[in-house]
Amino acid sequence: MVKMLFLKKLLSILCMVVLLGCGYKMVGKETHVPPGLNSVAIPTFKNETFEPGIEVPFTQAFLKEFILDKRVNVVNRAEADSILEGVIKKFNIFSVSYDKSGFVSEYQTYVLLDLTLKDRTGKILWEERGINETRWFRASSNVLINETNKAIAIQETGRFVAGRIRNRFFYNF
Repeated sequence: MVKMLFLKKLLSILCMVVLLGCGYKMVGKETHVPPGLNSVAIPTFKNETFEPGIEVPFTQAFLKEFILDKRVNVVNRAEADSILEGVIKKFNIFSVSYDKSGFVSEYQTYVLLDLTLKDRTGKILWEERGINETRWFRASSNVLINETNKAIAIQETGRFVAGRIRNRFFYNF
């Protein structure tokens, strides 16, 4: 009985030593952002396309990515250590598949954009030109459904690009 208690205590102490010495640390907070860059402003992207309002879902996607990440504060331009500016250069829609009757059954969207990160003095910290992404959406004979599917494809494109750029911002600075 005494031997059993001794073994339990020894095992408990051994477990505590092992757990304390394992080197656990919080993951997901590491970053390669230069010191002093603690906040970012993301103004509304510029739209150089003929697609009205496309800048809104892209700007919202980038704001959401950085706000949810929480490694830098998203603030207004006057308070920011850095400014992430985006320009949507191209937006195209192509029909990519057809049904037996010759009607479009699927479309592909194509977006091309440029991004520039500047410090508060206007010095360029990095820029990415020619970022492009495509998404597909189902066609419908109903115009409202078609426009809704297109809007969803644009939002998905914005989220996908924003996620890639957030990773670049924090890991490949």
